[in-house]
Amino acid sequence: MRIAISSGHGKYVSGAVGPSPWGLNEHKEAVRVVDAVTPMMNSDGNTAVSYEDTTSRSQQENLNRLVSWHNSQTRDYDVSVHFNCYQTTNSPRGCEVLYYSQQKLAANVSAAMAQSGGFINRGAKKNTGLYFLNNTTKPAILLEVCFVDSKADVDLYQRNFTPICQAIAQSITGGPTPEPVPPQPPGIWRVEGRMSWFGGPNDTGVSADEGLAFIYSYDSAKHLFLPSQPPGTSGLARRLNPDIFYVACRWDYDFAGTSKNDLARPSYQALVSAGGKSFYAWPADWGPHGDTNRVADLSPGLCSALNLTTDDVCEVIYPAPVE
Repeated sequence: MRIAISSGHGKYVSGAVGPSPWGLNEHKEAVRVVDAVTPMMNSDGNTAVSYEDTTSRSQQENLNRLVSWHNSQTRDYDVSVHFNCYQTTNSPRGCEVLYYSQQKLAANVSAAMAQSGGFINRGAKKNTGLYFLNNTTKPAILLEVCFVDSKADVDLYQRNFTPICQAIAQSITGGPTPEPVPPQPPGIWRVEGRMSWFGGPNDTGVSADEGLAFIYSYDSAKHLFLPSQPPGTSGLARRLNPDIFYVACRWDYDFAGTSKNDLARPSYQALVSAGGKSFYAWPADWGPHGDTNRVADLSPGLCSALNLTTDDVCEVIYPAPVE
């Protein structure tokens, strides 16, 4: 299967923008989704190419440019990624997929996004008035991933970004159906104290062959790792992508919701906070060692985002609460 996929709107034609500080920018998030989904679809004999409009200054110019790019590609399907907007709310609104002729594909993709992200499934919706669906020359669908002005949708999207992208890729290319997002764990695990950093090719504090406590293979958590093993190493700890936000804590494996199986699932993330800033991060390992008197090890990228250096104080909550 050959797929041409583009982010809706453009650099200068942003589309919908949710309320500050938590709302989403439609075009920026569409680019983020397309950039994640495209390499996921380039597998098992499938090929995918992607496009972002960084030139157009008007809506019509943008539509013409997007459709022209799609029609210039050798492909079997056209996919456009968008985000919905209605009115600011804390309540969930959900995902949907618009189509002109591809009802089954649209329904499958919408169900997959809902299942992986915990969204309300608004389903496949036929629309004969959209320029993209009317003017692309191959079967086409238009994704509305979630609502940029729904706080509940935004929280689910941010927490489940990687599973949602995996679900989009798999449902379009015919891969395995993703597992549904499990119910919210019954307990909330929290710790506050001093931190340090770990993981990645530059972490010589771990051995070259050191593994991780509850993630045992690259394939089980590709979103955490560098595409290739760093030279001279064989362990997953040194293969962690230092730019990805991940965290290690002295998790209580007997606590409801923080068993090894729970922590290894990508469906839930921790919320790591310091200095008035908070970011989602995936649990990646158990640590730090008790002798350090620290409560958490963070990825270098997360340390940078939080402006933290070793022995500064942070708070970790798992799973990240949904307001």
